[in-house]
Amino acid sequence: MLSIFSPSNYAPFNIALEEYILNNFEEDCFLLYINDPCIIIGRFQNTLAEINYQWVQEHEIPVVRRLTGGGTVFHDQGNLNFSFLMNNEEESAGFTKYTAPILEVLHDLGVPARLEGRNDLTINGLKFSGNAKLVQNGKTLQHGTILFSSHVESLTRALKVNPLKFTDKAVKSVRARVTNVVDHLPKPMALEDFIPLVRYKIHSLYPEVRDYYLTIEDREAVQTLVDNKYDTWEWNFGKSPEYNLVNSLRSPSGTIELYLDVSNGIISSLKIYGDFFSNRDIKELEACFSGVSHTKEDVRKVLLDNDYRSYLGDIGLNDLINAMF
Repeated sequence: MLSIFSPSNYAPFNIALEEYILNNFEEDCFLLYINDPCIIIGRFQNTLAEINYQWVQEHEIPVVRRLTGGGTVFHDQGNLNFSFLMNNEEESAGFTKYTAPILEVLHDLGVPARLEGRNDLTINGLKFSGNAKLVQNGKTLQHGTILFSSHVESLTRALKVNPLKFTDKAVKSVRARVTNVVDHLPKPMALEDFIPLVRYKIHSLYPEVRDYYLTIEDREAVQTLVDNKYDTWEWNFGKSPEYNLVNSLRSPSGTIELYLDVSNGIISSLKIYGDFFSNRDIKELEACFSGVSHTKEDVRKVLLDNDYRSYLGDIGLNDLINAMF
């Protein structure tokens, strides 16, 4: 087994690194990485329905879709991520085997952590780790988070979304009460001191393990994956399942109600209702959005190119755009 500590804190790189290892390394691998603030979306989720899009944009938080299913998680520098990338694992195997080393480290420190439900690690009923899994071509990727000293307030704001705005069949995250490991340690400890304990535990459980450092060729290959997939709108947002968005806003000209149908990140239809006054046929503006990418940049361009105020009256451009996300 190879033990790898990622040299990067950039989320698209680290999620791409997991795919690169999964598809290119013949040996079993244990990977640790820490991301700068970011949001990681489950493979089958509707990205916009999982995040506070306005807050995420204002704080320039990367949003990255991963290969595995499960729910959405927030990462920051107080969050340690671990991945097992293993060969010849049974598809029916649960989450116990690869969460056990983390639990053992915490038990050694006097923390009463446990695997609860199918894939959550908890302390006194509070979640500190979510885990997800993928079995593909005879190989297994199982990875999880460890909220060690994370900024929980940012987590809450980043993932706060209006549940009435979206209608879809995408897998929804189940929000659980969370906690940081540091709040349960008998003695204070920094994350930088916790990491060697995890690595030592892996060395003790897998005596053949050896440290591996990414080569220049490895980094270049991962960066190619980042550029072509994990840092693109098409993967992180466009891969969302079909969804409907309903929202309304008040303007000086009246109430405006927006109904969007989106498939593969492309607006298939927009309907606008309300008690506002319009100088033109609103159907003309609605038709302009058919086939447009559901991105703020493209929506802004359509509104400006078609003199939106002549249809909707005196309303702020940014207010209107924000209501469509």
